[in-house]
Amino acid sequence: MKTGVLSQPKRRQFLSGFGLALMVMLSWNAVRAQVALDSVPEMKGVGITEHLGSRIPTDLKFTDDHGRNVTLGEYFGDGKPVVLDLVYYDCPMLCTYVLNGVTTAAKQLPWTPGKEYRLVTISINPREHADLAAAKKAIYLHELGKPGAESGWSFLVGDSTQSRALADALGWQYYYDAKIKEYVHTAATFVLTPNGTISRYLYGIEYKPQDLKLALLEASEGKIGNTIDKLVLYCFHYDPNAKGYVLFAQNVMKIGGAVAVVVLGLFLLLLWRRERKSHSGAFPALKPR
Repeated sequence: MKTGVLSQPKRRQFLSGFGLALMVMLSWNAVRAQVALDSVPEMKGVGITEHLGSRIPTDLKFTDDHGRNVTLGEYFGDGKPVVLDLVYYDCPMLCTYVLNGVTTAAKQLPWTPGKEYRLVTISINPREHADLAAAKKAIYLHELGKPGAESGWSFLVGDSTQSRALADALGWQYYYDAKIKEYVHTAATFVLTPNGTISRYLYGIEYKPQDLKLALLEASEGKIGNTIDKLVLYCFHYDPNAKGYVLFAQNVMKIGGAVAVVVLGLFLLLLWRRERKSHSGAFPALKPR
């Protein structure tokens, strides 16, 4: 018998014990992390409470990436739905991922910001200024690569009372950690109707192009997109549990049934025309004497 080599049963026992110890360690670390979060009162409020159907205050004042004083209402009311993001431009991680996700999805849409819809990005950090907003805008416009999008994607900065009021209206709660000098928040993008009504929340740092497209179609109430786009929207609906748009089987069946009726009608019409033609050929009209 070789020394130093575990037998098969002992090897299984060792692996099982190691796996159990690893699970216990990970669970304990998760509990400690949750306790640490719960120990900070402000952290309990971080998250999102959806306010679908509510209108955001459009009289809030900001400064755009050109240094001009603007109101939020200037980006609404022209018939275009709006994709809105609350971030801060010096964010070391999460905000960058959110903007990257929006850019990647928008790049794959057949539409251009400023023509069919708008993109509005607002900093929650009152210490950030217009020059930083302009620098961020240049980076993401280059990444988007859609000529003409300059007027359709705005990067704003402003006083914390204004961004906080907007966040509260959206149900998006965040917390500033003075120790690490960073904002703690969740990752989400908001889609609003042309009059500023909250239409859809898109969660995470990566967004499916189809989800963004359907959310914009939904927010525009069919005013953008072609007939096929509107038909696709009819076939999909937003599933809160899946946090995305899923196929709506009932509507697909309705469309399938309608198509079947049309096809059957065309088939019967073709048979009827052939039958009529064959009868007219079999009995030629009698010539008068």
